[in-house]
Amino acid sequence: MSSDTLVPDALEAAAVEQSGGLKNFGLPSHRPGLEKLCASLNGEANLSDFGRGLLQQKIVEMLVNRLRIEDWFAKHPEIAQETIAAPVVIVGLPRTGTTLLQRVLACDPRFYSMPWWESRYPVPFPGEDVKAPVQRIERARGEVKVMVEAMPKLLSIHPMDADQADEEVMLMEHSFRASFNAYAHVPSYMDWLHGTDETPTYEYLKRVLQFLQWQKRQRGVSAERWVLKAPHHLLRMGLLLKLFPDAHIVQAHRDPVETIPSIASMIHTLWAIYGAAPDAKAAGREWNDLMVQAFHHTMQVREANPKPFIDVRFIDTVKRPFEVVQAIYRHLGIALTPEAEQAMRQWLEKNSRDSRAAHDYKPEDFGLSVEQLQRDFADYHRKYIEA
Repeated sequence: MSSDTLVPDALEAAAVEQSGGLKNFGLPSHRPGLEKLCASLNGEANLSDFGRGLLQQKIVEMLVNRLRIEDWFAKHPEIAQETIAAPVVIVGLPRTGTTLLQRVLACDPRFYSMPWWESRYPVPFPGEDVKAPVQRIERARGEVKVMVEAMPKLLSIHPMDADQADEEVMLMEHSFRASFNAYAHVPSYMDWLHGTDETPTYEYLKRVLQFLQWQKRQRGVSAERWVLKAPHHLLRMGLLLKLFPDAHIVQAHRDPVETIPSIASMIHTLWAIYGAAPDAKAAGREWNDLMVQAFHHTMQVREANPKPFIDVRFIDTVKRPFEVVQAIYRHLGIALTPEAEQAMRQWLEKNSRDSRAAHDYKPEDFGLSVEQLQRDFADYHRKYIEA
């Protein structure tokens, strides 16, 4: 395969070879996104040689996963009968307490959750016992260790841990209709994405969750519903509720003046892994505008269908986490058991924010200003911050 361009046919051929000759990628809805993504990465992203190699490897791995997932479904058709019942979906920008909330709720054994290792490696390795995913866990732990040592700033932005609950975005990327602008500046791909039907993204997410849930049950893990989390859903809330109509949405709130520069810093840090001299101001402007759209979209969905939503404030999550947890459980209509509460308290004691370095950044570093942020997010601020 050529090292200086990403070619869809060559990437798929490499995946077929690595999978041992499997050829069924599932529904072909992934192919247009793959083509648009490769074109944008080749022509716009200004990738470094190192970054291009990483993304080539990432894309091939996702294609291999698609092949192997279809193979598992073919050999075990009962997987398709798994019911994804009433998931709890936490949404909010980085630094709004969403990771803390997800990991606290994940302490309750009534919730399925997906640790980072499982989102990174959703498919058993060849020869690996589905009941003992030791190889996947060990490899994921090693990768997290390397990432944290190479870029300690990542840990100050997001608490990386291979064994703790994390976002489902890496699963959604397998559809090739997802926010790949988290890795590189790919404007034409994102323009295409926003103009196309992203239903296949959520259909594929549901399919992989069925597969993961089936695997968990093979390991003796049985729960009632999933606890999920991703900012990605804010711009696609209508689709999320279309594909998961019984979902409960926990929306975390914090002043965008504090959160938008943080996400810009995180994105620029990620762009620096893959790109040559990525533009910090481009990252800031792109994600500022994207989040304006996201908040307005979710606000519109909520006006038409308010019942699934509960609001939580960042300051309450940090200062009074169990008041927030109790409110969420009331919203769900279930009781918080003493055993679950004890597990949550133990988790909080072991995972203090003070153990991580502060995340330092200034809005001006990313082409943003306090006045501009206040103006762009005025509607959201009035409704959820001032109220």
